Amino acid sequence: QVTLVESGGGLVQPGGSLRVSCTASGSVDSVYVTAWYRQAPGKQREFVASISTGNSITYADFAKGRFTISRANVKNRVDLQMTSLKPEDAAVYSCKHSESSAQIWGQGTQVTVSS
Repeated sequence: QVTLVESGGGLVQPGGSLRVSCTASGSVDSVYVTAWYRQAPGKQREFVASISTGNSITYADFAKGRFTISRANVKNRVDLQMTSLKPEDAAVYSCKHSESSAQIWGQGTQVTVSS
């Protein structure tokens, strides 16, 4: 069984930067994809970025050039570095871990962009 823990959310001013992290623990497969999604109040959840264990990376159009997804030097941790944040980036950011046998969601972390 795999458990996900997200961390790093918080309050940031417009134009600022923030990093959120997703750490998988338990019986983690050697091959998996970690994806970040976000959901703002009153809106549908939307895809942000994903990275595979083979380092294949995909970004949503709004994330290109501002967000960077990467594998941390910590085992089974994926970071999402967000820069030039805008008020419209405010949302609950959740990670999803997909491997051959299952898809697991984390509990989400709140990102607030406000002055």
